[in-house]
Amino acid sequence: MTAPQSAHDDSPPAGPVGSGQPAAIALRGIDKSFGAVRANRQVDLTVAKGSIHGIIGENGAGKSTLMSILYGFYTADAGEILINGRPVEIRNSHDAIDAGIGMVHQHFMLVEPFTVLENVMLGAEGGALLSAGRAAARAELQRLGRDYGLNVQPDAVISELPVGEQQRVEILKALYRHCDILILDEPTGVLTPQETDQLFAILRALNGRGVTILLITHKLREIMAITDTVSVMRQGEMVATLPTRSTSKEQLAELMVGRKVRLELDKHPARPGPVRLAVRGLTVIDAKGVKRVDDVSFDLRAGEIVGIAGVSGNGQSELLEALSGIQPLAAGEMTLCDTQVSAASPCDPAQAREHGLAHVPEDRLRLGVVTAFPAWESCALGYHEDIAYNGRVLMDRAAMTASCERLMEQFDVRPRDATLTCGKFSGGNQQKLILAREIARQPKVLLVGQPTRGVDIGAIEFIHRQLLALRDAGCAILLVSVELDEVMALSDRILVMFQGRIVGEVAGDQADERTLGLMMANAHTQPGEAA
Repeated sequence: MTAPQSAHDDSPPAGPVGSGQPAAIALRGIDKSFGAVRANRQVDLTVAKGSIHGIIGENGAGKSTLMSILYGFYTADAGEILINGRPVEIRNSHDAIDAGIGMVHQHFMLVEPFTVLENVMLGAEGGALLSAGRAAARAELQRLGRDYGLNVQPDAVISELPVGEQQRVEILKALYRHCDILILDEPTGVLTPQETDQLFAILRALNGRGVTILLITHKLREIMAITDTVSVMRQGEMVATLPTRSTSKEQLAELMVGRKVRLELDKHPARPGPVRLAVRGLTVIDAKGVKRVDDVSFDLRAGEIVGIAGVSGNGQSELLEALSGIQPLAAGEMTLCDTQVSAASPCDPAQAREHGLAHVPEDRLRLGVVTAFPAWESCALGYHEDIAYNGRVLMDRAAMTASCERLMEQFDVRPRDATLTCGKFSGGNQQKLILAREIARQPKVLLVGQPTRGVDIGAIEFIHRQLLALRDAGCAILLVSVELDEVMALSDRILVMFQGRIVGEVAGDQADERTLGLMMANAHTQPGEAA
């Protein structure tokens, strides 16, 4: 019997499995608690040798904890791990590497001032004489590059490489240590669609040569495209393992959430009104003198969502912070609901709110909530001077708490406890709390950054509905997201940023991943150029 091929492709078969060949990974009865929180509950998982196996689940489902146990970051409270049919004890990452397990983390574990070669060798130098180890490592990198299409210049400095090549270095590190099981945690979060295609080609090449791949992702489309088998976790338990060919995105979403989830949005055509935000020649320079936003101009109208697409780090964050008054303008100007703003006539966040602007920041923990504050207090941040919240002398805590409770009910924030500190809510519920605070003010302009970052599929559905309802009520929304699916689903127009500049614009109903991906890499063909 052979494992099914991926549901996508013409790649080689996954390899023989069954009674004659032990599983690459077998987890039996894995249990792990952190205080009163039981993160894994008697989890069983079998991964066939030579397969591409996906693991999905909502935030807090326990999948990251399970992978951390497999790679030695945590030790299970109970249960057993078998690698290639043999029981192993994995107490740390060294034990995992010795067992043939490699891991590519969501946030790369690279030393940026070092070269590719130095990063690959780090911790595996091959003896006291570095020159001999360096020569052997260089030769091995060349071999791996040829065999797997992982070509990276050995002497390139990590900080100068694009994120797609940095990810290749992480994979090379694992292969250099002779891994035959490779775990990838949310590997496409910072990649363009073209880089994602390149990654999948590399994974298929690895898989074709017998490497077992375990893919952790929240992107159902990617699960359907690349995996042979998919396991679903919910509330710390493994609830299903299915051949990818026999399932669908809709079924997987329902298994993850425990109810039916609508993956398609009911989106009516926009009816744009007057310009609410006009930006001309906006430039932002950071504290180190680096130009982060470079001569950006656009209009945002009432009743429309304008999305900004781009690989993270291309000026989107600085643009949002400049528009909201957090960062100063170095040059240019903007008109916010008839109010002129420029470097000579700045507007701070409090003034921007007075003019009808609301802001859902990209980094909710740094700019959205105070984790040590109770929910009712974070729910009033930025609006604490409102008459409704202030008595004759002191702030009216009862009014703030009652307002927070109403918003928690309206936006389905769980648990519905306004006195609970914000740090004790999940990321998705923190995000709902911030959205509730900003949307409740019925803003004329809403800036929203990464609205569903780290948010599970049930909360994504809810947040998208709220944003569309706000648009239909006449709000002008500027949306920044690294998730192309999200940008295309919500946006009426899409602007693409590259190295601080807007390099293209596409109508929302005409956008596709290939076109946007080429723009994001600044590789698209301009009108009049040869294709």
